[in-house]
Amino acid sequence: MKKVEKMNLDKRNYHNSMTVKITAIEAFKHITNVSRWWTIHFKGKTSNINDEFTLRFGENWFFFRVTESIPGKKLVWQVLDCEMVWLNDRKEWKDTKIVWDISENEDGTIIDLTHIGLVPSAECYEVCNTGWHNYFSKSLPSLIETGKGILFDD
Repeated sequence: MKKVEKMNLDKRNYHNSMTVKITAIEAFKHITNVSRWWTIHFKGKTSNINDEFTLRFGENWFFFRVTESIPGKKLVWQVLDCEMVWLNDRKEWKDTKIVWDISENEDGTIIDLTHIGLVPSAECYEVCNTGWHNYFSKSLPSLIETGKGILFDD
C-alpha cells in the first residue's frame, strides 16, 4: 500500500475562482482595468509582458511587473517591491505572484486567481484574505456586471 502524505495546509497559496457570463477576452480586459476594481491610486500598465504598475492604499504601496500575458487565457503579475506599513515584515508581498487563469466552458468564463506566496502563515494572510474577498469577489464582479467596481480604499 502506498503511503499518502498529509498536505501541509500552511503552504497552500491563496486561491479563489468565479464564473462570469462574458468572454475570456472581456474578462482579461476587466482584470487589467485595475483602477476600476482594485484602486484608483494606480499608475502604469497591466496587460503586456514587462508592463509595470504601482498601486497605493494610504501609506501602503505595491510595485508589479507583468511576467506573463496571454490575452483571454493567463496573466501573471510579480510583486517587485512593496511597503506594507502595518506589518512587521513590510516587504511580505515582495517576490509573490498574482496569477490569473482564464478559461471558457458552457457556463461562461472561469476566472481563477492564485496569489502565489500568500499562505496562511503569512502575517497579512487574514487581512489580505479579506481584501481579496472584497476586490475579487465583490468589486471585480460588480465591474463586470454593472460597469462599475466597488472601490474600498481612500
